[in-house]
Amino acid sequence: MTSALGTAAYVMTRAAQADSGSINPSPRFPGKEEKWKRSWELATSTLAGNTLRLETYDHPVLIEGAQYRGIWMECAPTEALVNLQWKQYLPEPQREVADKVAIANHMAFFDLQRPDGQIPAYIWDKEVGFGQIQMVVPIAATAWETSQITKNERLLESAYAACSRWDVWLRRYRDTRKTGLVEGFCTFDTGQDNSPRWKGMPNDCPGQDARVLPRGKGLPRLSPDLSATVYGGRVALASMARALGKNSEADRWVQDAETIRKLIIEKLYSPEEGAFYDLDSENKFVRVRSCVITRVLGEHVLKLDRGSDRTIFENVWEKQLHNPKAFWAPFPFPSIALDDPSFVRPIQANSWGGPSQALTALRAPRWMLHYGKGEEMKYLMRQWTTAIANSGRTYAQLDPLTGEFTRDMSGYSPTALVYIDFISRLNAMERSD
Repeated sequence: MTSALGTAAYVMTRAAQADSGSINPSPRFPGKEEKWKRSWELATSTLAGNTLRLETYDHPVLIEGAQYRGIWMECAPTEALVNLQWKQYLPEPQREVADKVAIANHMAFFDLQRPDGQIPAYIWDKEVGFGQIQMVVPIAATAWETSQITKNERLLESAYAACSRWDVWLRRYRDTRKTGLVEGFCTFDTGQDNSPRWKGMPNDCPGQDARVLPRGKGLPRLSPDLSATVYGGRVALASMARALGKNSEADRWVQDAETIRKLIIEKLYSPEEGAFYDLDSENKFVRVRSCVITRVLGEHVLKLDRGSDRTIFENVWEKQLHNPKAFWAPFPFPSIALDDPSFVRPIQANSWGGPSQALTALRAPRWMLHYGKGEEMKYLMRQWTTAIANSGRTYAQLDPLTGEFTRDMSGYSPTALVYIDFISRLNAMERSD
């Protein structure tokens, strides 16, 4: 079984080899049919077409693509990092700018940060948005990883300053109940459009101001995924602080990270269901089993070297994530458990109400290898790459039972990156076995 550390080392080694020009950018495909190569070429051309300048930020960035003509904090830094990690397989013009694009996909958010510390939720061609917080993978974590690969000191210093101020902003405006956890005010905070998790709740905050709590029964909610994002961000901030010689600050970040980690488990986990849930303002769980569970694991909130945490992980894995009636669908991971009454059918476009999303698949390597699920991740990667190759397009979401994509928009960067990342990782795993 390939370890997370081993695969991470492989990725960084390959990136270094690519810089020296020693890599032949030609991966092995799972089959000999022409569809595999065509899908690879489509994926790389999709990323090339989605690398452009925005009027709001005058450096090339990798946008979301399809109907999404901009970058979002929840995903753009991660996407540019994945693009960077496998740049040796990209056509030469894209390979040459991968470092700059990865840096720009972070610096755009830092450069446009408000004086009070708020980082934009999104940066579109003609608009910069502050009406929600919309974070999933911590921008601090991806900035730290990107700075390690690119050796860019300016990114490291900017990320540490910006993400430290962002943490202060979140403590000030998103902990109104003074619990130490992070509060969700609206649907778009978590990026889960049309999710039953947020049924009846507002999409964004009044006046496009994420500091303002909307009216809604049970708001604000203590959110496990938003809290996990802050936990992961603090872990990354500790690493950045040590790299910058700020050891006392690093110790404080470690302590603050551990505080919120324990609160997530104590307040937002249900052992009966083996699931993490939002806790509303009446201290009741919002019992919709969603892929928020994978987001908590994505930041390694559960520590396997601790017996109690290992028990929780095994419970979550058996009851939810590896349960074929819940999340271990033929094409994992659905945005809502298959057996949850709130699963939305028929499948709707742009829906976190059931379909398996490319964004969730793209984030899976951040936790599956860490928790020793390499064989299961191989299955997930084979299923997704097969579905993409069969579709001949880069759509955003698919039916978790059939693998049929919702054909509403193509040219979506996350799906292109899923294909490139998963094909490349399968190559790496085969060499390591």
